[in-house]
Amino acid sequence: MPIIQSSIKRARQNERHRLRLLPYRTQMKTMIRSALDLVTLQNIEEARAILPRAYKAIDTAAKKKIISFRTASRRKSRLARAVQAASAPSK
Repeated sequence: MPIIQSSIKRARQNERHRLRLLPYRTQMKTMIRSALDLVTLQNIEEARAILPRAYKAIDTAAKKKIISFRTASRRKSRLARAVQAASAPSK
């Protein structure tokens, strides 16, 4: 635990900040996971339907600086590729 008063205050601020941003991170991870689960179950139509909601959750997390905009772009790209690959006809 910090001893200096300013460090104690900063620790309190950091905890409040973490708790305020936690729902956005949780929502983003939940939407990504549900989209990938639908892809795994070969439920492509539902995966495509949930894709915009996952994009929105990722963009919101990036806007609030929970993740960087590059990380957001990479996650959206990988998610789109996963859905696209699952919808492609098998050989």
